[in-house]
Amino acid sequence: MNAIFERRAVREYTDQKVDDEKIKKLIEAFQAAPCALHQTDVMELSVITDPELLQKLEEKTNNSCYNAPLVFMINTKKDSQFGERDASVAAENVMVEAFDLGLASVYVMGGVIALNKFPDLQKELGMDDGFETAVLLPIGYAADNGQPEDRSNRYKVVRK
Repeated sequence: MNAIFERRAVREYTDQKVDDEKIKKLIEAFQAAPCALHQTDVMELSVITDPELLQKLEEKTNNSCYNAPLVFMINTKKDSQFGERDASVAAENVMVEAFDLGLASVYVMGGVIALNKFPDLQKELGMDDGFETAVLLPIGYAADNGQPEDRSNRYKVVRK
């Protein structure tokens, strides 16, 4: 449970590559995410580590992936009623696992809006026709040793 409370959004990464074993564990965390109505065909994942593709992604998203050495691009079917929710749950799984592996991450939405305007790049990154990007997750080693903010009273809670 420490990962839930200690994880923080990181927007600056070292250039150290994430090894294949850690990437495999992150993919397993993605695969373990729940999905609405057991519809497993509404979401897909592109795992991007190629430096040239990462550079193209940065250019088209106004540097919203913060030059991370690894980006998870979570895509959902355009007509899926629950796709964005499924993608968010999967992203949380990945971010918590990343923290447990000594990695940092951030949930990116602004870059998604920009990326969805470039279907040719999305296809080059592995996205199938009929899908759109729902979440970008830059992942890597944090460039600083910042501390998480206190989120204990972030939202209104009603108990009855």
